[in-house]
Amino acid sequence: MDDRSSTPVAKARAKRSTRTLASLDAEDSHDALAVSAKRPIELYLNYLRLERGLAQNSLEAYGRDLLKFEAYLAPKQATIARSTQSDVQRFLRELGEAGLERTSIVRIMSSLRGFYRFLLTEKMLLADPTENLDIKSVRRKLPEVLTIPEMEAILDQPDVTTPKGARDKALIEFMYATGARVSEATTLRLNQLSLKDGLVKLFGKGSKERVVPVGRAACTALDTYLTKTRPLFVRKGKKTDAVFLNQERGTALSRMSAWNIIQEYAAQAGIQKRISPHTFRHSFATHLLEGGADLRVVQEMLGHADISTTEIYTHVDRSYLQEVHRTFHPRG
Repeated sequence: MDDRSSTPVAKARAKRSTRTLASLDAEDSHDALAVSAKRPIELYLNYLRLERGLAQNSLEAYGRDLLKFEAYLAPKQATIARSTQSDVQRFLRELGEAGLERTSIVRIMSSLRGFYRFLLTEKMLLADPTENLDIKSVRRKLPEVLTIPEMEAILDQPDVTTPKGARDKALIEFMYATGARVSEATTLRLNQLSLKDGLVKLFGKGSKERVVPVGRAACTALDTYLTKTRPLFVRKGKKTDAVFLNQERGTALSRMSAWNIIQEYAAQAGIQKRISPHTFRHSFATHLLEGGADLRVVQEMLGHADISTTEIYTHVDRSYLQEVHRTFHPRG
């Protein structure tokens, strides 16, 4: 009796059936940058690092996306530098069938597109397999945004008569006033602030520098915290120039601590929406645009390299336009 399960075709089918999203993730779990200097992926990552100035986290994210596609191509005896449009289409389709979020698929598609454009520019490729692929059909999820009354309710929660409350008030006022990412807030240093001028220097993705105004309410909260409260958090032998400090240890506040702080005051304010520190950034941008701010000005303040990233905020409900304060920002 023939054992058809042992035929080459059957074995190949069995092998394909086990190539789930989890297995692809396992294949790219090693360091995304640990590749030969002669390989196209490494050349591209070097370009992003040296010429584009991307941060290590961004480089590793690009590397993971590209290695995931390379791992997908390996059993097909194809290379990433010689793949076809059909290869890319099938890869993206299989990621979707394996349950990957559509937004993640868009991100991977963007990584591949940038990679192939680089190869084309370097004359390492005759045609770009991603050139005519349309990813605009993948709908972008609108960010969760707080209304102005909801934001005001959260900002009013900290008890500023306590050291913790004064620090928390300064933190959340700062994040809403500037649209800073949580990583930008928790790594903020004293020399980046100029409260006299109402400005802060922020360093975003790829260490790109931008200067953002700080509203009056945030300046007041920061001044109170820096002059009266922060000195109480500094521990002997632990000198630091971080702005926001952990009350017990005297070290820079962690991103998780910032997340917990926002969750605490959102709950106290009775907010039912699922929010995070990034919700403050989304709300900052939305409220500015609702007030009439120019899209490119908001792009500059958010530190977005591409204005299409900022444009997502123009689709958010505009029903409370008349509620905005005398300036673009409600607490400016």
